[in-house]
Amino acid sequence: MNCLEVIEELKTRASEKYKVNVVRMGIPEQYSIGVSTAEVRSLAKKIQKSNELALELWITGYHEAKLLAVLLMNPKEMTKDAVEQLIGDVISWDLCDHLCKSLLIKMECRNALLEGWITSSQTYRKRAAFTLIASSVLHDKKLTDEILDHYLELIAQYSDDEREHVKKAASWALREIGKRDFNYNEKVLLLAHEFAESDSKALKWIGKDAIKELETLVKTEGRRRLISSKSQMGKESAGTEE
Repeated sequence: MNCLEVIEELKTRASEKYKVNVVRMGIPEQYSIGVSTAEVRSLAKKIQKSNELALELWITGYHEAKLLAVLLMNPKEMTKDAVEQLIGDVISWDLCDHLCKSLLIKMECRNALLEGWITSSQTYRKRAAFTLIASSVLHDKKLTDEILDHYLELIAQYSDDEREHVKKAASWALREIGKRDFNYNEKVLLLAHEFAESDSKALKWIGKDAIKELETLVKTEGRRRLISSKSQMGKESAGTEE
């Protein structure tokens, strides 16, 4: 399929109801087709990966075409400069997170990217930095304590940001580190309580938001990471097996 054929296929999978949701996220209506992420993923499985096609789809400006483009990109063929251009076009939290979790997490330069973006004044560059921390902690089993401690230092230093999409990502990063084990749960709770007692409204919100989950975590058999006791109790009451 070429770029035009892919766009036409996306349009056949569109719904007005979903388009309203896309526009509500801040995507201009003229760049919203109205296709769910599940449909985008389904279509991606039918198209051969191609960075050339992906970039053609990206520059159409359509939100769903960009989501699809990310899934068609080969991380081994992407450069840091190319990624810098992509992130500059991001105007929504979902595309930001999708780009990080589906592509950037697989690139060797991800730590260099997050180090550069965490000081950015641009909303989605800074959100991407925290999203990459959260995704790295969640998926990279080889992360050392040294790297995790450095991530905590970055969160402590750069989380004071009132922008909703930034502070939510900072809380997410904090909570994922706190789920690593009880040692990191304790470290993260100490920082979260510092935040909660801060005069900064942003830090106060992040701290309280993180504490709500971090103080409920338990260790369960068969799981590498801690989970919420509320989730565990829900499974037990429903009779769900691991």
